[in-house]
Amino acid sequence: MYFYVFFKFFSETIIIKGNGFWGVIKAIFILTEANPKWVRIMAIIEQIKKIFAFILGNRYLERYFVYLHILEIFNTKPSKDEISHNYKTQLIKTAFMETPQLLEQLNSNLDGLTEDEADELRDIIGLNKLDSNLSPTWWRQLWECYRTPFNILLSFMVVISYWTDDTAGMTVIVMMICLSTLIRFVQERRSSSAAEQLKAMVKTTATVIRRLIHREAGTLNISQHKHEVNVDHLVPGDIIHLSSGDMIPADTRILFCKDLFINQASMTGEAMPVEKYVTSKATDNIFDLENICYMGTNVISGTALGIVIATGRSTFLGELTQHMTDSSRAPTNFQTGVNKISWTLIQFTLVMMPIILLINGFTKHDWFEAFLFAVSVAVGLTPEMLPMIVTTTLAKGATIMSKQKVIVKHLDAIQSFGAMTVLCTDKTGTLTQNKIFLERHTDAWGENSDLVLEYAYLNSFHQTGLKNLLDVAVLEHVEVNQKLDPSLNYEKIDEIPFDFMRRRMSVIVADQQQNHILICKGALEEMLTVCSHVYEDGQSQKLTPPIKTQIMEVTAKLNQEGLRIVAVARKIIEGSTTLHAEIDLELLGYIAFLDPPKESAAPAIQFLKKHGIEVKILTGDNELVTKKICKDVGLPLHGILLGHEVDSLSDRELAEKAKSLNVFAKLSPLHKERIVRLLKENGEVVGFMGDGINDANALEAADIGISVDSAVDIAKESADIIMLEKNLMILGTGVLEGRRTFANLLKYLKMAISSNFGNVFTILITSIFLPFLPLMPLQLLVQNLLYDTSQIAIPFDRVDAEALIKPLNWNSPELFRFMLIFGPLSSIFDILAILTLWFGFGANSLEHQNLFQSGFFIEGIVTQTLIVHLIRTRKIPFIESSAAPSLLLATFAIIAIGIYLPYSRFAATLDFIPVPLTFTIWLGFIVLGYAVTVQMVKSFYQKRFGWYH
Repeated sequence: MYFYVFFKFFSETIIIKGNGFWGVIKAIFILTEANPKWVRIMAIIEQIKKIFAFILGNRYLERYFVYLHILEIFNTKPSKDEISHNYKTQLIKTAFMETPQLLEQLNSNLDGLTEDEADELRDIIGLNKLDSNLSPTWWRQLWECYRTPFNILLSFMVVISYWTDDTAGMTVIVMMICLSTLIRFVQERRSSSAAEQLKAMVKTTATVIRRLIHREAGTLNISQHKHEVNVDHLVPGDIIHLSSGDMIPADTRILFCKDLFINQASMTGEAMPVEKYVTSKATDNIFDLENICYMGTNVISGTALGIVIATGRSTFLGELTQHMTDSSRAPTNFQTGVNKISWTLIQFTLVMMPIILLINGFTKHDWFEAFLFAVSVAVGLTPEMLPMIVTTTLAKGATIMSKQKVIVKHLDAIQSFGAMTVLCTDKTGTLTQNKIFLERHTDAWGENSDLVLEYAYLNSFHQTGLKNLLDVAVLEHVEVNQKLDPSLNYEKIDEIPFDFMRRRMSVIVADQQQNHILICKGALEEMLTVCSHVYEDGQSQKLTPPIKTQIMEVTAKLNQEGLRIVAVARKIIEGSTTLHAEIDLELLGYIAFLDPPKESAAPAIQFLKKHGIEVKILTGDNELVTKKICKDVGLPLHGILLGHEVDSLSDRELAEKAKSLNVFAKLSPLHKERIVRLLKENGEVVGFMGDGINDANALEAADIGISVDSAVDIAKESADIIMLEKNLMILGTGVLEGRRTFANLLKYLKMAISSNFGNVFTILITSIFLPFLPLMPLQLLVQNLLYDTSQIAIPFDRVDAEALIKPLNWNSPELFRFMLIFGPLSSIFDILAILTLWFGFGANSLEHQNLFQSGFFIEGIVTQTLIVHLIRTRKIPFIESSAAPSLLLATFAIIAIGIYLPYSRFAATLDFIPVPLTFTIWLGFIVLGYAVTVQMVKSFYQKRFGWYH
């Protein structure tokens, strides 16, 4: 009866997907249910199924087992439209509230809050964090470490053992659950603590206006100042300044803006940026509110002054997370691989359990004992240490990388680092030093011109958007500041911020004579489209096609020297400014910048190439500068594709180009994202390294996004890994650590699936012919407990250098091929041990089953534990490749305990008796033969299929 209940529950809840064998089993269940005595049991099963369904539908299991179709049944996430009506009403009310009324409601001021006011409010409402960003409590984390599919399966077996009064078996299974749960809990607490410390090193800041109140000579003076604060410290009522590249740190109402475009794709899915204004049109859709910006979105271009209206859990994103689980990225290649292996092993367990039950029931005629044995076999087949091994190996990798000043935001990214086959990288700031020097300032013909530098200085000085490194390099010319004194002699009238479509930005200033001058600087090609005249020798002449040709020749020579060209133009204007004012400009000349390659770039590229990783350049810069940088860093050019050519290609055509070419220039952010996506569809594991606004989409699309601490907010938020130092050789360290981590994980998987399959194969054969069970249920459980304990040190094992040469990735067919070859191999020597006990020592009857089981127990412990050393390397173990001391200690300690048990005071409890000394001699020969045979098969397997995958 218990088997029926157990098997029906799991078959209906996990495995049945339609017809075939499981359909037949289900049909049998339906026929059996016609018997009235099962009605009450079926009602209990339905209640248990509901509880189990609730657990499966929980966020944790959904995250790690997302591919399982049955989870879709339990997916009850609400849509964004189901967010509380009260929240929407309040948000719309805030959008249409007059500014003075809003300031009064938030107890704020246009000069901002004082530090004391902000601190007091923060103490009341808490930090500007979402629940999902907070560290879980210890009891919550302990619960999550327990609720893995393997532990759930074992827990049901505990219930079954309790129902059948198998106290000893229940105790051992509970010990296995506690062991795997507690070890994982300790590892995760350590890793989460380390992760929090690392994340604290990367600060995402916001520019806040604070009000200063001070007394001088009895007079109360009020002033304001801007400073950067951690976004976690924002409170409602804070006045914040926004510019290109900023993440919106909290829900914000716009008070002032200039050409402000926001990317709301994370909220609405819309690819195109949305322009925001100070006021909003009437609407019932909160995403159509034109003066509200939501936490988690980002500024594409423009500037703004806003007031924080909600922080943390009170924001739209916070409201959403209270109703929904985290729906970040699709499962990575790593997660998918773990999922498939895990559920395949569980299904294999549930298939073999009834087969073993039936064989032993019919041959031994003791169905109760056969049932307990089948449950014990199922426990042995369950790789309950897998979650712990995964967590420990990834946490160890993150800790090692942290010592290299690399922050791992997502642990799974470590494996993706090791599996990476293509690294796409931006040029500026990644291959180059990101230390821009203003090398030249010339007129349109390449002659030095101070006039060009002066106009460029006025543009950079007065712009309020994102001041990039080019602006910083211009503003370092203090002699121009002294000559022009722009703060005194020039008044800023207006500004047209930079965006990646126009690739230029303009400011309008008024001089002492009140002439309004538009000063525009930007990429040469885009500037030429809006210039109608060119300045030469104090005269303005029409920009004709022949002159354009001369200009392109001059700038081409500058580009070939590795200089990055920014064109500078001007125009006297009247009236208000719009984007349409950028026409009929007069080209003054160029400012040329030098961004030297990093010293570590060339050796890093060579290292990556040597280790099987192809480097591709994806840059918005022009092809001539890019070619020069590629030459300087030793990257051979295998063809180049430009942005306008990308637009003309279909996905299929671009995929072919992406595969064969390695340099892509003059790209937009969407071009970069598209190329990364197509490389992934080609089967590559793609990394992307970038630090700018235009890299955010590609960072998000890649298997692993890599950025630096000095990157813009949106780039850091989109990345999986952040380097605190701009040394590209750190990439090599990360790649090797990722491969070490994954290699150790593969060791465990190969050991687990081959050993489990071999054990089942042995048990199936012996169960048919032996008049007794090969091992009693309790003996089998103790053997499994000891074997599992020996695996704890695998994450800390050494890895052969050969395993690090090429990318390592999931290869499920290869893992199962490995299982089918090495699993039965262990069964051959298990059977040799059985024959030795049967014929050599007379353990061939019910009277001598204790001797048989004692000897078979020892043989099983020795061979199962020895396989750790045989499979961990393709070399000769202990001679050519030795395991780490911790793994050596763990495995040989378990072997010693296993051999000692039949002679210990626990022997009677386990139904063991001492085995003759001569058996240990025979066992030595069997183990030696096993080791030699495995080594021979390893050699064949390595030549035929390869060892490292």
